[in-house]
Amino acid sequence: QVQLVESGGGLVQTGGSLRLSCAASGRFFRIDAMNWYRQAPGKQRELVASIIRDGTTTYVDSVKGRFTISRDNAKNTVYLQMNSLKPEDTAVYYCNYNILNSDWRRGDYWGQGTQVTVSS
Repeated sequence: QVQLVESGGGLVQTGGSLRLSCAASGRFFRIDAMNWYRQAPGKQRELVASIIRDGTTTYVDSVKGRFTISRDNAKNTVYLQMNSLKPEDTAVYYCNYNILNSDWRRGDYWGQGTQVTVSS
């Protein structure tokens, strides 16, 4: 059974920084894509950033130049460094992994979510 555990959310002022982490545990063959999503009150969940095994990254336009996604394959961990935070970044942030399991079936797994609040 795969579990994802997030950490690093909190309250920060506009212009501040936070670093989110998400670590996977359990038995699986390989982690392919690692993603960060966020969901603000009254809004749909949106994909913020993605990173695949070769390190290729993609970002939603609203965070380009401010957020950086990275991964440590040895630790099964993904990070989201968030700089120059704005009130509109306030949301619950979720990590999401696309995993190839030991039985060769692919699965989609989610963290529990961590609250990020940016005060103006």
